[in-house]
Amino acid sequence: MENRIKELRAARGMTQAELAELISVSSRTIISLEKGQYNPSVLLAHKLSLVFECQIEEVFLFGKEDGI
Repeated sequence: MENRIKELRAARGMTQAELAELISVSSRTIISLEKGQYNPSVLLAHKLSLVFECQIEEVFLFGKEDGI
């Protein structure tokens, strides 16, 4: 699943470590998310949307390849 995590994080001047701390995950999780190697739980997706002050659909880009 594609996402805009790296873009949104960079726009706010955050490091991967800072974002990880804000949402209580490891930096490795942020790296995996940004590379599209890990699909987050609903709770984690919600936490990211709160940090970025936007809708989940603005963070994660859903498409046909995702079965939608």
